[in-house]
Amino acid sequence: MKKAFITGINGQDGSYLAEFLLKKDYEVAGIIRRLSVPNIGNIKHIIKDIKIYDGDLLDQGSLVRAVKDFNPDEVYNLAAQSFVHTSWEQPILTGEVTALGAVQMLEALRNTKPDSRFYQASSSEMYGNVSKGLINENTPMLATSPYAIAKLYAHRMTINYRDSYGMYCTSGILFNHESPRRGLEFVTRKISYGVACIAEGIATSELVNEKKEPIVYKGKIRFGNIDSGRDWGYAGDYVEAMWLMLQQKKADDFVIATGKTTTVREFIEIAFAHIGIKNWQDYIEQDKRLLRPSDLVYLKGDASKARKVLKWQAKTSIKKLVGMMVDADRKMLQNNS
Repeated sequence: MKKAFITGINGQDGSYLAEFLLKKDYEVAGIIRRLSVPNIGNIKHIIKDIKIYDGDLLDQGSLVRAVKDFNPDEVYNLAAQSFVHTSWEQPILTGEVTALGAVQMLEALRNTKPDSRFYQASSSEMYGNVSKGLINENTPMLATSPYAIAKLYAHRMTINYRDSYGMYCTSGILFNHESPRRGLEFVTRKISYGVACIAEGIATSELVNEKKEPIVYKGKIRFGNIDSGRDWGYAGDYVEAMWLMLQQKKADDFVIATGKTTTVREFIEIAFAHIGIKNWQDYIEQDKRLLRPSDLVYLKGDASKARKVLKWQAKTSIKKLVGMMVDADRKMLQNNS
């Protein structure tokens, strides 16, 4: 039985990956940072099937102890400070966790279990603003946010460990991928939750946005820039690509994407259409305080290498994804009422 170790196992990607690997008959373990209130909502249904270690990417001792005890065949580094907006407000923390945290994990493996296969969660944000065309593994990376710069450092260090130490290290350059398990700080979940509130007749929501204000206030959802475009896929599809990368004879890096761009405006329109509302403009308003100092306007990934080598491609359409998220949030609201 193969063993897989996941940092960030309680996050969106980590929870889907843990489910996927358990179905593949893996023994699965993960590391979770200790909090006063345990954050295990995404893995509560599989908690008895996995092994959990207390630890932190900033504490290499905890990583070494976990690796020595579990002795993994595969390691997936999914933990990070992953919210771009927060990276502007906490650039040092973002660098320590997202950039140096990956190197802490790499060093723990190099000194403890160098034959483990390592996956680094890289990001399409590393490319910065690309004016047009499809983005592939050879497109220049011009990171424009503290988060993107931190991810780029971790990405380049992963390649460095592969080239310098002969370790099996691969990076998945994943374009945006969403699900009902996405954190409420992300715009896609903000949309699905806000639309769900409106569908359920909730004029002012209990949950709050990044400014600690209700996501829905007096029947409206507040947004910053709604004209930026992203290549949005389903996280449940993308974790299969992570696994496939570690099953190849040779370690390499792959873009994982749908090849289609959807703007925030279009995502909003699809969400409202799912609940039968066409005049969606009546339910939103722009809040300049939610604008970022720098924002990407266009991202569209070229996953042809992944299709050819990994035999992988995205399965879930944007319409199905949005509907899935809105339905899940409506169900959550109904259960909590």
